[in-house]
Amino acid sequence: MKVELATLEDAEEILYLQKQAYLSEALLYNDLSIHPIVQSIRSIREEFKKSWVWKIQDGKAIVGSVRAFVDQDTCHVRKLIVKPSHQNRGLGTLLMHTIDESITQVNRFELFTGHKSLKNITLYQKLGYEPFRQKSLHEGLTLVYMEKKTDTTRALSEESPC
Repeated sequence: MKVELATLEDAEEILYLQKQAYLSEALLYNDLSIHPIVQSIRSIREEFKKSWVWKIQDGKAIVGSVRAFVDQDTCHVRKLIVKPSHQNRGLGTLLMHTIDESITQVNRFELFTGHKSLKNITLYQKLGYEPFRQKSLHEGLTLVYMEKKTDTTRALSEESPC
């Protein structure tokens, strides 16, 4: 299996996979109205126009995907998804490494996940992300924002006397 850029023609299959992958998250938070579950095909097509979207295929079926876009000096990572039957095989890590290797002209990477999503938090921490803020969406769901500074940023901050 290899990672490659998805095309707009992949949007419908990726949206279907996204809903499969996020169902466990929705149930964890007892909230079937989270954006990845209710996102429309029109909305995901708009995301494709504004983001890089990568996919992993197993044969002809897409089994993983991730999106990213750059705003100023930050790469925003969104919707890392892996088909439930393909999880815990390193596909999420492979997708995240693809972002690191592909988007190099930024000072930091940022993403968010839910506070109860301990597997996600652990994965992101293994990949060098650290929590930097939280935002409560409602009583049962708090988003944990995580960031990873690039080597350039780290080198600059280590040299800085502040």
